Amino acid sequence: MPRPVFIGDEVSACGYRLAGLQVHVPGRDELDAVLAAACEEAPLILISAGVARRLPAAQLERLLAGVEPLLVVVPDVHEPACADDVASGMRRQLGVLE
Repeated sequence: MPRPVFIGDEVSACGYRLAGLQVHVPGRDELDAVLAAACEEAPLILISAGVARRLPAAQLERLLAGVEPLLVVVPDVHEPACADDVASGMRRQLGVLE
């Protein structure tokens, strides 16, 4: 059975490797090849926010909209998400922003 894949920085990759995921820390020139291979093999792909920013917006939107493989952008270890940002984002989407 194919394992989920994490694509991102080395520090995060260590944790995801311990959790049983296959991990890749691609250089600038390797990202397209690594992502294409992951899309062919993995049922789930987790990419760090830093890697997501390196992708063209149209490609990222297409990957996020797809069902198979499921692609999820996870917070970057060097730029942790702030809970207040998540909460205000939810309020904005629900139309109850103060």
